[in-house]
Amino acid sequence: MLIDFKDLPSEARIWIYQANRPFTEEELKEVQPEIENFLTAWTAHGSSLKAGYQMPYNRFIVFGLDQEITAASGCSIDASVHFIQSLEKKYNLNLLDKMNVTFKQGEFVAHKDLADFKKLVKNKSVSANTIVFNNLVNTKGEFTHDWEVPLKDSWHNRFL
Repeated sequence: MLIDFKDLPSEARIWIYQANRPFTEEELKEVQPEIENFLTAWTAHGSSLKAGYQMPYNRFIVFGLDQEITAASGCSIDASVHFIQSLEKKYNLNLLDKMNVTFKQGEFVAHKDLADFKKLVKNKSVSANTIVFNNLVNTKGEFTHDWEVPLKDSWHNRFL
């Protein structure tokens, strides 16, 4: 069952998929109905899942799931990963590679692999106050408060 992301409770489980590039406007017009159709039909053991999504910065896909009524199962999580893989193929982008860092440079959102990001830190091209996206958050509440954080306050601080 598709619901508006803002209507999910703060304890809703989330999954964040970051793209290696922003979606184009044309891609957004196609991908949003695809995501809505997937979430509308998403089930766990035959029960509908109450889920919503966001696409911040046209670069992330964030699924949120209210697990109070029905929790995600291994099969339903697998189905979501297969769906994300189908988007990767269709739009020729990477959404599942966790060895990348996405961060802000002013209002611009940049994306680098870990090795290049480490070089940026070493060269002082990014600082402890650079805003990074902490995709390890697990709940909507954490997403709201702890997703966009200074590098010094995230797991990325090990590169400082």
